[in-house]
Amino acid sequence: MRLAVSLAVVGLLLVALVGFVAAVEGDIVFQRKGGGAGEAPPALFPHWVHRIRFKCYVCHDAIFQMKAGTNPVTMDGIREGKFCGTCHDGKTAFTVSFETCGRCHRE
Repeated sequence: MRLAVSLAVVGLLLVALVGFVAAVEGDIVFQRKGGGAGEAPPALFPHWVHRIRFKCYVCHDAIFQMKAGTNPVTMDGIREGKFCGTCHDGKTAFTVSFETCGRCHRE
């Protein structure tokens, strides 16, 4: 019995470790154009976190095209309910506001 519990714990730790590593490798950084002083840092999209919760077709190709650089993501577009704003509307997921900037725009 102890062996089974120990193996289960080790297995869960390995799954958690693999998920953590994959999240780092799967992150997408949206570099800002211009990037002058006083601008918010680039937005970091945790792809793996979203991938755990949703199937690929939820976002691709309905919201985002698969090819890097083909989605002109802007804060105006997000606030209009496009791109990330499709789900980040305060109902499905946290809303986009000045209070939540740091959840995406990280140093």
